[in-house]
Amino acid sequence: MPDSNRSTPVPVTILTGFLGAGKTTLLNRILSEEHGRRIAVIENEFGEAGIDNDLLIQGEEQIVEMNNGCICCTVRGDLVRILGELAEKRENGLLHFERVVIETTGLADPAPVAQTFFVEQDIGEYYLLDAIITVVDAKHALKQLAECHEAEEQVGFADRLLLSKTDLITPEQLAALEARLRAINARAPIAHAHFGETDIGEILDIRGFNLNAILEIEPDFLEDVSHEHDGGIASFVYRTDKAFDAAKMIAFIDVMVRDYGNDLLRYKGIVHIAGCDRKVIYQGVHMLLADSIGVPWAADEIRRSTLVFIGRNLPKQAIHEALDSCRII
Repeated sequence: MPDSNRSTPVPVTILTGFLGAGKTTLLNRILSEEHGRRIAVIENEFGEAGIDNDLLIQGEEQIVEMNNGCICCTVRGDLVRILGELAEKRENGLLHFERVVIETTGLADPAPVAQTFFVEQDIGEYYLLDAIITVVDAKHALKQLAECHEAEEQVGFADRLLLSKTDLITPEQLAALEARLRAINARAPIAHAHFGETDIGEILDIRGFNLNAILEIEPDFLEDVSHEHDGGIASFVYRTDKAFDAAKMIAFIDVMVRDYGNDLLRYKGIVHIAGCDRKVIYQGVHMLLADSIGVPWAADEIRRSTLVFIGRNLPKQAIHEALDSCRII
């Protein structure tokens, strides 16, 4: 690590939230805002491959992917290494950034990530943990909070709570959700973030992280606490260089959502549809699916489809075979 006395600490924002809450959408909002700040992004996904980097707006930002595990457990050493490398390159004039945003996987417990800035001396001297921002999926949050410990941890450690998809629930459901969130975390302000639209001033440079408050929630926060995920949750990836038939793909998704929607925590993909010169993007949570037309395929780019599925006890082989049948041979 470079000499930390050469500059003031670099503020770090941890952006968390359960699978499909809208973290990448919010991150794109931050990256596209004309705030004049240079940001280094560390982006983590659960499983063997990620596609969120392809969904991020590409500008002057330095974006680093971590796909070989969850940032709160198996790749924490990688986080320390990457933060160290970013600091070294910044001090040597090879990178220019003023702050760091860490987007965690949707299954991350934010405690071990935040812990890094207090138990790793070099990291704590060079960086300042500014805030933990948690995006909450208003449509599915009550179910997620009831079933997944990580969802509760993400809310409990938040310095700001941003509610997405509030247009998909009734005012009564929204009031019940906000009451549940305040019961878990009474100190974090709650705001709405429709498709990532929120005041940047409520996200960056808020100095919201309070170690004493965190120690009240988790007294052993500064100790080396192990973390394990729900053993039934797993991810798998489907890849192919063959184009998909549009009608068959629509039929497959309808059946998949109908049969496995309750167990599909998150599914997303960048897909090559026959006859379409642009990338087709699929993103879903449980039975809620959105698709959109992305950027054109580059002239020299292999038109490879990649779909990622994260869920509980999903029939991997059956899904692979069903996708195979949707391809144009």
